[in-house]
Amino acid sequence: MSNATVLPLLEPAEVAPCCPPLTERPLNAEEAERTAKMFKALGDPVRLRLFSAVASHEGGEACVCDISDVGVSQPTVSHHLKKLKEAGLLSSERRGTWVYYRVEPAVLAAMGALLTKAAAA
Repeated sequence: MSNATVLPLLEPAEVAPCCPPLTERPLNAEEAERTAKMFKALGDPVRLRLFSAVASHEGGEACVCDISDVGVSQPTVSHHLKKLKEAGLLSSERRGTWVYYRVEPAVLAAMGALLTKAAAA
């Protein structure tokens, strides 16, 4: 007999994209700050590997125990995951002794849209 409790899944909240496509108009100061923070976080190879591991993990989320094999110590993995969270790229949830990470809804689409050419009207 199991003590496990099944929790209902919540629908992800809609996240507004950070900015318009770069070809649409120049970014204002606030948009540039927010965008630079996201890309700066991904500018580190370990962070990019961790972000990719979470984004590509089955079910859209990954336990830290499943993604920490990136060639650095566990405290360093935790530091990089914290930086990705601070940049708004990941969210996390503690379940028992493990922390599960997921890519924030619409982050990949928003980052992709930022770099694509605006659609012709």
